[in-house]
Amino acid sequence: MKMVNAFNMKRAAAGLRRINLDGLRWRVFDAKGQVLGRLASQIATVVQGKDKPTYTPNRDDGDMCIVLNAKDVCVTGRKLTDKVYYWHTGYVGHLKERTFKDQMAKDPTEVIRKAVLRMLPRNKLRDDRDRKLRIFPGSEHPFGDRPLEPYVMPPRRVREMRPRERRAMIREQKKAELQQQNNDGTKKGKKREAPEESA
Repeated sequence: MKMVNAFNMKRAAAGLRRINLDGLRWRVFDAKGQVLGRLASQIATVVQGKDKPTYTPNRDDGDMCIVLNAKDVCVTGRKLTDKVYYWHTGYVGHLKERTFKDQMAKDPTEVIRKAVLRMLPRNKLRDDRDRKLRIFPGSEHPFGDRPLEPYVMPPRRVREMRPRERRAMIREQKKAELQQQNNDGTKKGKKREAPEESA
């Protein structure tokens, strides 16, 4: 993991000279415990500048995005083992693949980078927007001298359960409560009987 950190620290400042930093904000995203797709969609919005009233599709007005704790990002369902990244080397029959779990072990920053880049439009501004995205596996980064603004993720809206599922859950809860009451009642009964036997 130390090699990954060192590599990212070297690459972190690369390409900054090609970006016009005047008037840009430095937004910090903490990926710890965040769902990958939800985090990536927020980053893609900020990188494009869509959260600004001055957004224009043909101009690159997005802010700098620093993503920390990439190794602690999470996914829902069975994506940890079922999600697969494919690429082709160019040779016949050389279609390579790597699962999400293996990619997280190899380089967790690439997971977030791919998720964000695949949400951006495929045009000439894409490379410039990619340069504004700086991802780190841990909480260390070399931009401490910049005016950083932590980005607050919007609250996740969980939809209500379907009526049938809700009823089943309530039945299970009531069943568990009844079992617990029965267990407590039998324990109390045994405690009461014990002193009578000793007398």
